[in-house]
Amino acid sequence: MTVAVVLFATLLSTAAGLALFRVVRGPALLDRVVAVDLLLSIMIGALGAEAAVNRHATTLPILIGLSMLGFVGSVALVRFAAGEEA
Repeated sequence: MTVAVVLFATLLSTAAGLALFRVVRGPALLDRVVAVDLLLSIMIGALGAEAAVNRHATTLPILIGLSMLGFVGSVALVRFAAGEEA
């Protein structure tokens, strides 16, 4: 089980680093928005994995709140960007 946790943490860290690179270097606003949404998804996955490993459900409200924040934020930013181009 420890090997799986270390492997999962390594993969999440690598994905987060690549997403941060895209946030900093992204050529367009929508690229940055997608990268920030990916970072939020990585954080949700990490919290879910932590809850599964430690076998507790106390982080469930936080996961639901972060999921709602990601959805609403993505929709709002896409609507903002679509209004810019029109």
